[in-house]
Amino acid sequence: MVKPEDLVLPAVAAIQPYEPGKPTEELERELGISESVKLASNENPIGPSPKAVQAIRSALSELNRYPDGGSFTLCNKIAARHKVKPEQIFIGSGSCEIINLLAFLFLRPGLNAISSEHAFAIYPLATASTGATYKSVPMRDGFEFDLDAIAAAVDDHTRIIYLGNPNNPTGTIYRRVEWQRFLARVPQRVVIVADEAYFEFVRDAEYPDSMEDHDGARLIITLRTFSKIFGLAGLRVGYGVARPDIITLLNKVRQPFNITTLAQVAVAAGMDDIDHVNATLRVNREGMEYLEAEFARLKIGYLPSQANFILAEVGDGRGVYDQLLHLGVIVRPMHGYGYPRHVRISVGLPEENRRLIEALEKVL
Repeated sequence: MVKPEDLVLPAVAAIQPYEPGKPTEELERELGISESVKLASNENPIGPSPKAVQAIRSALSELNRYPDGGSFTLCNKIAARHKVKPEQIFIGSGSCEIINLLAFLFLRPGLNAISSEHAFAIYPLATASTGATYKSVPMRDGFEFDLDAIAAAVDDHTRIIYLGNPNNPTGTIYRRVEWQRFLARVPQRVVIVADEAYFEFVRDAEYPDSMEDHDGARLIITLRTFSKIFGLAGLRVGYGVARPDIITLLNKVRQPFNITTLAQVAVAAGMDDIDHVNATLRVNREGMEYLEAEFARLKIGYLPSQANFILAEVGDGRGVYDQLLHLGVIVRPMHGYGYPRHVRISVGLPEENRRLIEALEKVL
């Protein structure tokens, strides 16, 4: 009998798939618990923008029609927000689709992509799917991107560098001085993917907004998402900003109707909901301060975060995750990211954060 894995690239057959968390309802059924608290997926705890929800309701009667294949209205709105041309905007089904399409375009066997160890899991998966080599550069002090080392790892076969800023799962950032030094060293033929899914949460004044470095010469693509601060993770919409020639290539290989009608209208409406964004930032700031103070009280090591989640050192990450599950609190174990002693905890609503701390006190 023919095995399908024998018909694909060996690198693809060897991929360990991305491991999503189980649905909350399924976990509750399995464990016999109810009213669990989900703090595992870096979601917006206050929910979606009410304006986005209303836009979805208003568009329901149009579901017999195909979506706008070019996301024209949304592209123009995002372009106006960033003061760039619409042809510099690509709308994807979440940032992950764009990461995969960039790998499909620029990578192949014999070439390589570079990122840091402990970086977002989709970077090596997207690279492996093309048969290219993924080069993982050690972090500085175990938790921060080392841009100097990443630049030094570039060779004649390097085509893409993936940089998460803030990085998931550490919540750490690289700063403006490092970024400018990095840009000066990396050849212009290398595609630099600045993945800034969490940039709205950053409080550090030295954070480099990669949008400021689109000089028309470099192959930089800035990735942003509507899943986090806008609370629209279930709609799967992200976007990239880049030179028009990069956007043209992306449009050649995307699916014709990759963004649904409901997603397009919801995102367009949610972009204008400043009250919702400000409320999200306030809840995240206050929640982060509470968690840091409680971790200090409980003598739990943690990494100061510039995102909407925090990496906590709890000893046996998988064991603590399992015990918290039985207490109705869902976090994310980090063994798959190379941090077996840690769990990643999303900042929740005040009551959710209190439930977490109460459960940790029992477990630890």
